[in-house]
Amino acid sequence: MGLSGGGVWVAGSDKPEKEEVRIGFIPLTDCASVVMASVLGFDKKYGIKIVPTKESSWASIRDKLINEELDAAHVLYGLLYGVQMGVSGAKKDMSVLMTLNNNGQAITLSRKLAEQGATDGAGLAKLMASEKREYTFAQTFPTGTHAMWLYYWLAAHGIHPMKEAKVTTIPPPQMVANMRVGNIDGYCAGEPWNHRAITDGIGITAATSQEIWNDHPEKVLGTTADFIHKYPHTARAVTAAVLEAGRWIDASLSNKAKMAETISDNAYVNTSVEVIRQRIMGRYQNGLGKVWDDSDHIKFFNDGAVNFPYLSDGMWFLTQHKRWGLLKTDPDYLAVAKSVNRIDIYKDAAAMAKVDVPKDEMRSSKLMDGTIWDGKNPADYAASFKIRAG
Repeated sequence: MGLSGGGVWVAGSDKPEKEEVRIGFIPLTDCASVVMASVLGFDKKYGIKIVPTKESSWASIRDKLINEELDAAHVLYGLLYGVQMGVSGAKKDMSVLMTLNNNGQAITLSRKLAEQGATDGAGLAKLMASEKREYTFAQTFPTGTHAMWLYYWLAAHGIHPMKEAKVTTIPPPQMVANMRVGNIDGYCAGEPWNHRAITDGIGITAATSQEIWNDHPEKVLGTTADFIHKYPHTARAVTAAVLEAGRWIDASLSNKAKMAETISDNAYVNTSVEVIRQRIMGRYQNGLGKVWDDSDHIKFFNDGAVNFPYLSDGMWFLTQHKRWGLLKTDPDYLAVAKSVNRIDIYKDAAAMAKVDVPKDEMRSSKLMDGTIWDGKNPADYAASFKIRAG
């Protein structure tokens, strides 16, 4: 691909076509590799300037990607697939350049529920069966990761998210305020908004997302297929720069501390450093006195295992969209994933950044209810759940 030995662009045909790249993000801990790629100058190494652009909601990110007001974004995996399939707004061909992080989300229940015994999924199911009323839970976007973790977790405890609860959509930074005034009983969101509910004394952590699916795919670096068609070298450069930033974050505790300090700023996540720092270091508390060190906390690199855009990861979101009636029929799961997940771009960027690439484009994972997901027989998998739409 015309790469020099140093892993940067050779002057000439492979130079990035677009030097300034606007990348949208939501104020969440997992926007860190996009922000740090800009702050630490990894972008300059690849001949581009990343301009991180703070957005108010995932719907705003979606609209600005589609309208080309943003070049790329820190975005929910399932949001891109929803747009690709035309089930979360206007239909448009989208692309996943890389996975930004694994793990690091959680399900928060209100302190009021916890005081009634709902401190985990089993306790919530028992309370909802005995104290009949409308229970309201929030996720961050209808086809997004948090909606899928929330639904999966509720269903694994025998609660039908569509029939036995009310589900609403709220932007991540507004979750705590909505819980404080009693609008919602629980929510699934990214950090630091789960830990923030604990420090504010209004919520407890009932489950982490890594308990639902350890090393699950979460946010991605996403763009439109049109962008890659117009600016392929720019797409590679952005991917390589963000990949290097993820590697830098995961390299040491001091780097993580520096990252927490940087992204806590008003321009980014706009919260206290400590609210971010604890959980990126793997120090968890549930708000009820339980404290633990979680070795499976948020990962931004993990020797490159985080970042590869596995086809099976994209396909999983399609299976859940089918499970919950967002998709009415089974798509060609593998064909969709192959068109969205740009493994070709990722491999070029990984070579530039000197990052190893896994041999297999699928991976196998065991989820909380014991089911194995490996990308094989996706239609059967989607239909195999006892609790589903319809």
